[in-house]
Amino acid sequence: MNSLEADEKLHIFFFPFLAYGHMIPIIDIAKMFAARGAKTTLLLTPHNASVFSKSIDLERSFGLDIHIQILRFPFAEAGLPAGIENIDDIPSPEVLPNHFTAIQMLQEPLEQLLEEHRPNFIVADMFLSFASEAAGKYGIPRFVFNVAGFFPQCVEENILSYKPHEGLTSDGETFVVPGLPDKIEMTRSQLIVHVKGNDAISTELWDKVREAEKTSCGVLLNTFCKLEPAYAMHYKNVLGKKAWSIGPASLGYRKYVDKAQRGKTTSTDAHFVLDWLDRKPPRSVLYICFGSMYSILSGGQWLELAAGLEDSKTSFIWVIRAKKKEEGQGVRFLPEGFEDRMEGKGLIIRDWAPQVLILDHPAVGGFMTHCGWNSLLEGVSAGVPMITWPMSSEQFYNESFITHVLKIGIRVGATKWRDSWSTVDQKDVSVKKEKIANAVIQLMGDGEEATEMRMRAKGLSDMANESVEEGGSSYENLTSLIEMFKKPSVTSPSISL
Repeated sequence: MNSLEADEKLHIFFFPFLAYGHMIPIIDIAKMFAARGAKTTLLLTPHNASVFSKSIDLERSFGLDIHIQILRFPFAEAGLPAGIENIDDIPSPEVLPNHFTAIQMLQEPLEQLLEEHRPNFIVADMFLSFASEAAGKYGIPRFVFNVAGFFPQCVEENILSYKPHEGLTSDGETFVVPGLPDKIEMTRSQLIVHVKGNDAISTELWDKVREAEKTSCGVLLNTFCKLEPAYAMHYKNVLGKKAWSIGPASLGYRKYVDKAQRGKTTSTDAHFVLDWLDRKPPRSVLYICFGSMYSILSGGQWLELAAGLEDSKTSFIWVIRAKKKEEGQGVRFLPEGFEDRMEGKGLIIRDWAPQVLILDHPAVGGFMTHCGWNSLLEGVSAGVPMITWPMSSEQFYNESFITHVLKIGIRVGATKWRDSWSTVDQKDVSVKKEKIANAVIQLMGDGEEATEMRMRAKGLSDMANESVEEGGSSYENLTSLIEMFKKPSVTSPSISL
């Protein structure tokens, strides 16, 4: 690999948003820069420093120049109960405004670190819009890290520009998103709340994100050129935005121990999971996980999902994340006797799983996902077709990308966007067990459509791996960033896709 000479070594700050779905990829990217000879410093709050320190120490033992700087989280000043640093762990929507207040209070300690260390540039998450102002005070370039890919950003920007959802007679009426390379159809019920414009707090947050992006040097994206080439060009030529695609960041983890230690400590031993998979035939297991945040499915929907899995007669690994509050209220997530009946057929993992390790295993033949961008990209990287069950954020956009553009997935039938912290009616069931079982049987079977999806998924996996190897597009984009900042005159790098 190309590495920097000692007197040319770059120093880069990486400042993630306080959510595991944002922290994991930006930390992956920090390790990618460190592996190419840069000094990288992660700005983490105390709890997150404790979660990721073992992985960082491991990388340092391999010779990477990577460090952690701790930012004290202002619980008391923001009126927050102690211990809730991450947005994933917020117990109720009432706490959310205070949490964002606390995050804004991190600007002053960020400025102190920027003044003290004077990094060559800072990569800060999209939701940390104040980082642009802080960096600007010291003439330090700021790059935005956007956790989504080109496609969902293009879809949202065109919806905001053309407003095709306005004037529809019902939330379930279909409309076409204008001006895109593909015919993308959506309904108003699938749109994010700030796109519909009926939530002032969310709209204000996204306005700040967009304004800060305009004053940045550009956007770093965890994606790769061949995954979404038409939308990379649309992003550049139509939306006029600067971006560098440098992913998939998860493919930087070539060692078993690294894959097992991404994020929180796994609740089930990784060796046990792999041994369980080793006893299964190739592509016979469905992996089910709805992301790093607590699921917003109801207890009734969990029961329906379990029934659909049982009816499909398919082997599975199912990751269940339940709020302690719900467990304390006696909410049932599994039918009576389900685990006994599924012994040997299904494996339940509670809270956190070594997802990349599982998806990479040859026994895994499908992935039921909430369509978060990280999960989408990890599924693509592993060459695994998907069953799509979007819930929140940009996930309904990503579902269209998986099923309509990439054509490597089957919709389970979810139709309504929900806020991640919304109160759930525990009896609500929007997707019946028959649809779930049919989707599982179709994806995991040997029909023509499933076979074609597997072939396309395998092709995308090959492209993903090629992109991060020397000479690949993501590798070269990373090189171009490093080379630009080796030159002291650089203040605003040019676009690279």
